[in-house]
Amino acid sequence: MQLNQVTVGATDYAASLAFYRALGLRQIVDASPRYARFETPSGETFSIHKVEAVTGDSTVIYFEIEALDERVAALKAAGIRFERGPRDESWGWREARLRDPAGNPLCLFSGGENRRFPPWRIDKKSTPKEIVQ
Repeated sequence: MQLNQVTVGATDYAASLAFYRALGLRQIVDASPRYARFETPSGETFSIHKVEAVTGDSTVIYFEIEALDERVAALKAAGIRFERGPRDESWGWREARLRDPAGNPLCLFSGGENRRFPPWRIDKKSTPKEIVQ
């Protein structure tokens, strides 16, 4: 099984396009004014679709960024507001929190090996080298 994409609601299509482009995603589909799909530098996809309102915070979108502090600084300089700047978390990640123009919560993080192989991983016998992608 492979995750294809995550789609979130966008209350302002143009503002959401600009926001996700500023994060560094490359737009690959434009079905304006109702749908757009983006691609990360490593090929994962993410999309937005037009909605009247976004309700609740049951979903958080995570984007992993190696040079997190530098990227956050550049995004802040470009006018993107963060709820919380980068900080080290007890689970071994460094995270920054923000919201997109529709209010969807996002986490930009740097997790390294702990993303897939935290110390509390269930199948402790597996290592990154043993799992074939």
